[in-house]
Amino acid sequence: MVTVLLPGPLRGEAGGASRLSVDAAGTLRAVLDELAAQHPRLSRRLRDERGELRRYVNVFVDGEDCRHSGGLAMPVGDGAEVQVLPSVAGG
Repeated sequence: MVTVLLPGPLRGEAGGASRLSVDAAGTLRAVLDELAAQHPRLSRRLRDERGELRRYVNVFVDGEDCRHSGGLAMPVGDGAEVQVLPSVAGG
């Protein structure tokens, strides 16, 4: 089981939940695929039409940025915590 933590702006796409349990492990892609099956609207906010992470979405697995650790191929073990954070822009 993997725990996915969602920020406030994305919780509406997951029925208001701040934490989701996903019965998938192996890679980040597998976790996001299972998440998509449960919450398709949330998935569209996280990944583009090719299935790649949108550039304004940051995903951390147990505190490690997936973009620096294999992207969607990043290993995700059972019991891992996946945190989704939208990019913050400003000036």
